[in-house]
Amino acid sequence: MRLTAFTDVSLRLVMRLAVAREDERLTTRDVAGTLAVPYTHMAKAVARLSDLGLVEARRGRGGGLRLTPSGLRATVGDIVRELEGSGDLVGCEDDPPCPLRAACRLRGALSRAREAFYASLDEVTVESLVSAPADEVLTLLRGPETPA
Repeated sequence: MRLTAFTDVSLRLVMRLAVAREDERLTTRDVAGTLAVPYTHMAKAVARLSDLGLVEARRGRGGGLRLTPSGLRATVGDIVRELEGSGDLVGCEDDPPCPLRAACRLRGALSRAREAFYASLDEVTVESLVSAPADEVLTLLRGPETPA
C-alpha cells in the first residue's frame, strides 16, 4: 500500500515536532525547509493535524508549532487512518462503474489487507519512532544545530 504525499508530509511533520527541544520555536516555514517540503503542503498538514488535536500551532511572539501530548502518544495507525480515509482502494463505483463489481471479491480482500496494514501500524507510536537509540534520526530531523 502506498500512502498519499499528504500523509507522508504529515508523518514527517509529527516526527520532527516529536524531537523538538522544549525551547525550540519551530514555524511551518522552518519545518518545511528542514524536511524539503513545499510550504503550502506543510501548511495544509499543520492545519489538518491541528484539527485532529495532534499539533498545536500558536501565532505571534513566542508562538510556533508543538506536538501535543496526545500527538506524542498517537499510534501511526490512527494517524494514517485519519489522513488516508476509508475509501475504496479500487474504483468499483467510478463512472462508469466496474461491470464485475456485483460478483467481485477483490474489493473485500483489499479492504481486509488495508485493515491488516493499519493494525500493524497500531503497534507503533510516534514516541517510539523517535525514542532512543534513534540518535541518527534525531540528528536528521533536527538538522544542524544553530547557536542560540
